[in-house]
Amino acid sequence: MMPSLATPEPEQGYLQGYATVHSWLNGEKCLIADVPIAAGTELCAFSALAVLESPNYLTLQVGVNKHILLNPPVLQYINHSCEPNVFFDTSAMLLLALKDIKPKEELKFFYPSTEWEMDRSFICNCHASTCLGIIRGARFIPKNILAKHRLTGFIQQQMATSGLENE
Repeated sequence: MMPSLATPEPEQGYLQGYATVHSWLNGEKCLIADVPIAAGTELCAFSALAVLESPNYLTLQVGVNKHILLNPPVLQYINHSCEPNVFFDTSAMLLLALKDIKPKEELKFFYPSTEWEMDRSFICNCHASTCLGIIRGARFIPKNILAKHRLTGFIQQQMATSGLENE
């Protein structure tokens, strides 16, 4: 069961009229859709606020030893799901809607779509029927499962060079 939401935090920002930052009553933050969003919508462009050599829980991996902090910073509140509704296209530097999103639905992406090996693994609580349980990065997920997800060019390249595409 998902925790209840507290009131929106408009001072934390908006996603170009599409979503607002909210806090769960447990203090965690998320982006909640304000309006219907059609699949394929380009929600916003993003850039690198900073480039780091090592990952942390706020970065997206765009290359070997290349991890970016997101700009606009409001994007850091997009949490994980094993059944995502948004995707960070790190080639075009666009956040895209993968499917139709209803108002009051949380925006979520599949962390292994951008992360080869995560800084911090965690037990997933997405409650999806396809939940993977432990999320550690694409390197640790079988090819047949990764094939069901949209992946960044970097993750696809890592799969090819690591031999994971043959597993």
